Amino acid sequence: MLKTERLILAPFDMKYLQDYFNGFNEEITKFQWPDPFENIDDARNMLQDFLSEVEQGETLFFSILSNRGEFLGSVEIHGLTGECPELGVWIIASEQNKGYAYEALCAALNYTSSKYGKYEFFYEADIRNKASIKLLHKFENDYQIIEQQPERLTTDSGKELELQGHIIKAKIS
Repeated sequence: MLKTERLILAPFDMKYLQDYFNGFNEEITKFQWPDPFENIDDARNMLQDFLSEVEQGETLFFSILSNRGEFLGSVEIHGLTGECPELGVWIIASEQNKGYAYEALCAALNYTSSKYGKYEFFYEADIRNKASIKLLHKFENDYQIIEQQPERLTTDSGKELELQGHIIKAKIS
């Protein structure tokens, strides 16, 4: 468990399944590869896959909770055994624009660097997702951000995305 000034990052537990299912909606997934879950069983299956990756030491998967224990979203770091783990974060719509994603990612990055010796990460966002791009640039003081070429993709459900990857490298002094 990680604590910040306003948040608790707790290892994901299925007790948050319904909260995750409800929060991971059309608005949240508008610029993401995944779509909202069709049903609670689909959510359970995907989250169980994440938990299996956690057990294998491949992924960190945290629920983002308020200090009162309310579910606010999640933060994941996938590919821990690789050179450049991939970051993922989302905050429920009603709690966005309060700095929670930045606070949660900072805690997760610091933890991953200290525990796993990782200082380089991959962050991908649709170039139209202004909030995700703004979040990325909040890390410019502590990380070098290397932009990749944007790529136009169409998801299995027909959603058109323009994803741009970024390598973020810790500025180690």
